[in-house]
Order: sequence, then structure tokens, then C-alpha cells
Amino acid sequence: MPLGDKLGWEKSESRYCGVETDFSEDMPQLLTFNISSGGFDFVVAPLMDPTYRPSLMEKDGGGLCVLPFSGSDLVLSPSQWSSHVVGKISSWIDLDSADETLRMDSETTLKQEIAWANHLSLQACLLPCPKGASCANYARCVNQILQGLNTMQLWLRIPLMKTEQDSMDVNSSNLIDSWELWNSFRLLCEHHSQLAIALDVLSSLPSVNSLIRWFGESVRAAIIHTDSFLTNARGYPCLSKRHQKLVTMFFNHSIQIVIGGKSVHSSPGASSNLVANNFDNNVEKSVQRHPLRSYLDYVGYLFQKMDPLPEQERFELGYRDFLQSPLQPLMDNLEAQTYETFEKDSVKYIQYQRAISKALLDRVPDEASITTVLMVVGAGRGPLVRASLQAAEETGRKLKVYAVEKNPNAVVTLHSLVKLEGWEDIVTIISCDMRYWDAPEKADILVSELLGSFGDNELSPECLDGAQRFLKQDGISIPSSYTSFIQPVTASKLYNDVKSHKDIVHFETAYVVKIHNVARLAPSQPVFTFTHPNYTSTKSNQRYKKLQFEIANDAGSAMVHGFAGYFDAKLYKDVHLGIEPSTATPNMFSWFAIFFPLRIPVCIQPGSPLQVHFWRCCGASKVWYEWCVTSPASSAVQNSNGRSYWVGL
Repeated sequence: MPLGDKLGWEKSESRYCGVETDFSEDMPQLLTFNISSGGFDFVVAPLMDPTYRPSLMEKDGGGLCVLPFSGSDLVLSPSQWSSHVVGKISSWIDLDSADETLRMDSETTLKQEIAWANHLSLQACLLPCPKGASCANYARCVNQILQGLNTMQLWLRIPLMKTEQDSMDVNSSNLIDSWELWNSFRLLCEHHSQLAIALDVLSSLPSVNSLIRWFGESVRAAIIHTDSFLTNARGYPCLSKRHQKLVTMFFNHSIQIVIGGKSVHSSPGASSNLVANNFDNNVEKSVQRHPLRSYLDYVGYLFQKMDPLPEQERFELGYRDFLQSPLQPLMDNLEAQTYETFEKDSVKYIQYQRAISKALLDRVPDEASITTVLMVVGAGRGPLVRASLQAAEETGRKLKVYAVEKNPNAVVTLHSLVKLEGWEDIVTIISCDMRYWDAPEKADILVSELLGSFGDNELSPECLDGAQRFLKQDGISIPSSYTSFIQPVTASKLYNDVKSHKDIVHFETAYVVKIHNVARLAPSQPVFTFTHPNYTSTKSNQRYKKLQFEIANDAGSAMVHGFAGYFDAKLYKDVHLGIEPSTATPNMFSWFAIFFPLRIPVCIQPGSPLQVHFWRCCGASKVWYEWCVTSPASSAVQNSNGRSYWVGL
């Protein structure tokens, strides 16, 4: 049974909890005991008798014998194999052993077991942890297997550990960071998208900064050992506060929990009050209670304790880690559905209304009977026109509004709105590109919503420079300024999605994405700032910025797959809106982050700076970005001359 029914969690894989089992020749009984009776959702079970060795079979003249798998494929239905069994590859295998017999036996067995699991249509197999720091042959063999797999994933078992450098001699050979083991293995396997991680969660945890790295990696499962649990006052298993927080993060990132090990808690009672049992609590059944049921109940309790997903998060679920090409607002006309989505963002328009109200109060004294000329450039279907008129009503100021819109389809809706609301005497609709409109008078206030996820990536600077000629010398632009930000991220899924296209073009494109399964490796830093109106004599929207990031010393090494980009805008004085994580406007969904991928991911060490260069380039017909890394090693400059990605003027 799933851990619980919670709003927004209906499709999350983290609702399902598994159990690690020993080898059994009776798979139907294994499933009955652990799933039907025990309440777990799936088993992580060995598929091959652990005593099997190919070399021994050959010595016994067993060349044609049947391999000692855990029963025929017919003992379970295809859906049972697929939904309830994760194959556990024999833990004795060691493909990098100095013993040639063991090495050859290991390779043969690994291939036989995965071939069998593939035959059964299992969704995943659990690979044993590499036995030593050197795992080249193991990775080579796994990479060969990955080339021939259909959809099955291979979960590499990795212990969640990192010895703190200040806790022991730095020269000690026992210093270990298990992330390094994973990184070495995945590099040897060419970042294969079907190679994932099952983390072994131990009784002691590394630092918070060290843990964060894993949430940008392809972690599918977390195996929590029974000896990692503490005992509460009533004798039941529980986890430390740090472990509880970690498990909640696993839930939030769709990582499935697996209980491993033997019961080390004697259950004081037959039933648990933490989570209601889904089975009859008669005496006979409670006596046969699964030995790990109290651990499952506790994990279920932690799941039930979580808050339901807010409405906004539920709306964004389908967009998580889904790459979208940015809009081309000047080249293309937006569709009705796009307008509809943006117009639902009430928070954004509340901020605009606040900014316009403040500007009107500053512009017009209380007693004065002055009509303020306000121009909405890029009016769309009218939400900013409405916000402007509401601000005028709120402040008791008179307005004359020009709504300038280049999309003829949106203009139809604008005319309908003006007629419906009775705004004909206040609002004049101009069907024209703001850059080429010859305005009959100058504006006191210029209002626009031309910002992209990276601030200037939808050509707000170029559009507002073109419209500035019809703003009075002392006029107000809303927004008055905006700044873009970037930060380095581990984003294994995003990287693999880009890589799947097998070309340079996709690696040189910036994507709009609701980033979720990423690790933010350092605080974001400002990149480009634009201010409006801009009366400087040398008007250029080209920009260049060199940035240097450092990751926390206790984090350990990390892989940078690219950069997450954001913006923060000052609408007017202290009224701002933006998506930069530390100052983000709450409950606003008009913008997701932007992602700049790296063609070759960069591994950074703690204390070693990451040096990044970003350019905003302008041509006669397009604007584009170029980016590269120069430390710890130099990369190629990506998107040179806008060859792959640009925004058309």
C-alpha cells in the first residue's frame, strides 16, 4: 500500500516504500509475505542463488545446466515482476578483483542476471557498490550492458558517506567521499541516463552542504538500514532529526525509501498507532506481523506529516525539470493559451498595481486636477491596462491610457475588453510595434511586462529603448531596472535531456525550466543590469561579466552541469518582483528559471574557484548569449556568434 494519499503527491514515486530481502526460491511467497502481509510496495530481491559461481558449474560439467534463478518467469505475472520486484545483483561480484577467476565469474554473472531481469521486464536492478576506489572494469562492463538495455534502469549502490577532513589526519588513506566513487563510475559510463543511484543511508550523516549535492544527481532510491534507527520512549524505531529532514527531502525529490537489514527493535505491541494498518487486527495476524512493519509505519508517519503541496506547486508539477524553448516575443505572436496562463498570475499584477499607484501619488499632488498620460507598451489582452486603471481609482488620479500592442489577435480582445468595461473615453488602443509607433503626445508613465526569465532575454532593453522617445524627460518607466543572476548547478536530468539530442545546437540553447531535481552549489551572483529610461550618451545593450563562484569547503567535490539563471526587477522605488531564490516574489508563477547547459560538465573541488564568463551580444537582427568556464579548466565558448540560439529583433 502507498505510504498515504496526499494532495499533490498522487503521482510521486516516493509514495512507495520497498524492502530489501534475502534470496528466495519461492518468489510468490516472498511477495505475499512482504507486500500482501507486510504492507511494503515492492521488494529488492536477489534473482540468483548467492552460492552460484560460473567457474564451479563448468568444473562440475554443468555447461548445459539451468541457471539457479529464483524460479521461472511464470511464477509471477508480468505486471507483478514489473511493479513489485527490483532485481538485486549478487553482492559478491567484484569485476576489478586481482583474482582472475573471481573477475571472470563476476562479469559472467552480472551479464546473466541483468539479461534475466531484462527478460522479466523489471523496471530496475540494484548493482552492488564497487569494492574499491578503482572500478574501471566494473564500469566498462555496466556501460556495455547499458548500450543494449531498453528501459530498465541500473541503480548503483553508493554509501552516503563523507569523512570530514578536520576529524582525522588528512594524509590518511581512510578519507573517503562516496560521491567521488559515483562520479568516477558515471564518467566511465558516459553519463548514461539509465544509470542511477541507490544511496545507502547510514547511522551518521555528512554535512548539509555535502548532502545537497546528491539532489542534483539521478538518485532513485534511499536504502535506510534498520541500525540507523533510534528507539523512542515507547520502544518503537524512530530517526534522528537530521535523518527525518533528509527523508522528507527524499520524498520531495521522488526518491523511494527502501528498508534494509534485520529488525533490531523488538516491537512492544502488535499494532502501531503511527499509521493505521490496512489489515484486520485480529490476534492471528498481529502475531504474524512483518518484523520490519514498525519501520515501514514510521516512514509512513513521516510521509503523512508532510504538508500537502500548495496549489501553485501542484499546477507546476508537470513542468518540473521539463526543458522549454524561451519565447520569441518579437518574432512570434503569443497564442491565447499563453496569454491565459500569464494573466492568471494575480501576484504579478498586484505588484504592478502597487508600483503604478506609488508613481501616480509621486507624480500628481493630492489637490491637482491633472490627467496623467500612461502608456502600456506590449499591452497583450489588457491585464496591465486593468491594473493601471485600478491604481488610478485607488489613488483618485485621472488617467489617459494608450495600450500599444503589435499582435493583431490580442488587439481584437483588447477592443472587446475596452467596450465591455466602458473604457472608451480613457483607453486608446494602438495596433503597432512600439518601436515604430509615432506617438501623438509624450507619456508621464511607461508601463511594460517584457521581462523574460533572465530579465533581458526577451529583448526588454531593445523594446524600451525604442519606446523611450515618447516618454517625457522626467517620465517614469515601470519597471525602472532589472538585473539577471546565475548560479552553478548539478542538474543530471537536465544535462541528460539536452545530451539525448546528440548535437551541439541543444547544448548551446538556453531553456526555460521549472528546476526541481537540482543542487544549487553556490549563492547566485548578479550578471547584467539594465535601467530605464536610459539617457546615457553611449547606449549599448551589449554586456560582459566575469564571475567567480566558490563552493563550501565541507561540501566535497561536485559536478557543474550548467547554470540556473534568474532575474530581479525594481518596478518602482521599493516595489520589486523577481525569481532570484533569495528575494523571489512568493506565489508568482509567470516565470521559471532559465538553464544554460555546459557541453562538457565541470568537476569542481572545494576551495577551488569556478570562473565563469557571460556575454550578451547584439547584432543587426538578433541578440544572443555566449558563455564559458575558464577555471578550474577552460571550456569552449558556447553559442559563438549566436550560431545555435538567439532572440530575433
